[in-house]
Amino acid sequence: MAHRLIVQIAMVGSRVVGRAFVEAYRQAAATQRHTAQGGSSGVGSGRSLAASGLTLDEACKILNVSPPKADKADLEQITERFQRLFDLNKPEQGGSFYLQSKILRARERIEMEVGQKEAVAQQRKKNPAESVKDAR
Repeated sequence: MAHRLIVQIAMVGSRVVGRAFVEAYRQAAATQRHTAQGGSSGVGSGRSLAASGLTLDEACKILNVSPPKADKADLEQITERFQRLFDLNKPEQGGSFYLQSKILRARERIEMEVGQKEAVAQQRKKNPAESVKDAR
């Protein structure tokens, strides 16, 4: 009688776990399709958010810098803040590897955003006629 109960519990458990995996796969596939279709607003924001896991605002808050404005950012200040915070959180000195990784991702996210904006600005300088078409 006990073996019958154990088998039933195992069957129900495996069914629940199987359904959870199927649902997780469906959600992952839907997210991938949404990102591939450019479902997020902004220039490449879906890819850049997926790549770093941070929004631009979160990255700026982590490094305590103002968001880049008009395709320009104070990269010296960003690098200096990054280096200071990164060094303060060295695991060998009692710091946190998790915080170090967040600080690194924040710097990468800001640099990615600035790089994308600079690329778009250069593209517009090279082809001013196409940028007028895009505006319409």
